[in-house]
Amino acid sequence: MAVILGVGDPAFARVRSVTTPDSPFGSLASQTGAEYPTQDTWVYAELFNEENPAATEARQAGRQFGATPVSRGAASTLTVLAKAINARAVVEVGSGAGVSGLALFAGMQPDGILTSVDIEPEHQNAARQAYRSVGIPSQRFRLIAGAALNVLPKLSDGAYDLVLIDADKLEYPEYVEQSFRLLRHGGLLVIDNTLWHNRTADPGNNDDETLAIRDAVQAVRENEELLSTLVPSGDGLLIAVKL
Repeated sequence: MAVILGVGDPAFARVRSVTTPDSPFGSLASQTGAEYPTQDTWVYAELFNEENPAATEARQAGRQFGATPVSRGAASTLTVLAKAINARAVVEVGSGAGVSGLALFAGMQPDGILTSVDIEPEHQNAARQAYRSVGIPSQRFRLIAGAALNVLPKLSDGAYDLVLIDADKLEYPEYVEQSFRLLRHGGLLVIDNTLWHNRTADPGNNDDETLAIRDAVQAVRENEELLSTLVPSGDGLLIAVKL
């Protein structure tokens, strides 16, 4: 149950081809910049909240290592989501050099524990440094170095309030499957990069990563035990609650 269109849907093709103003999709397109956000408005929303200096440093460190952390707007969204559900047990697939973890900690309960899985040791070292720089005690985070598809099956069923996916795009469908198992009822699944640099919505882009992201989005959309929405924050956040 979601508010997004699958690439194979007839409606999706209409979105791509509509030129008539009487079409609902054409109406949306014609109103971009009037009632709907322009690029400048998107930037305004992204920069709406100040970023913690520690997150800025972690973001810069991550870029040196080739990591692509969540955007400022996406990080703010993560904080709000974690706070809204009083998250105590959170899993993130991909550490983002600590940027996403800092955002999650800002919304989690004071005794909450973050389990962060990342195959890149440099990314985890940056995350550890970021957490320590703001005084987060080591007992509040578990940094697990390894391939997510080897680690996630070892985590407990229904034990987590929130799972964030932001790692190898080719493995997104498998991450979704594992995340659904890990979440408690009422827990949140959050997937970053679901718009994938404007490629997801463009049928002309059929590279392996884009196809994998589409498969993951479709799996969430078609799961009747998930209620989901796609938010154009950062590079796209797909947010789903487990019913």
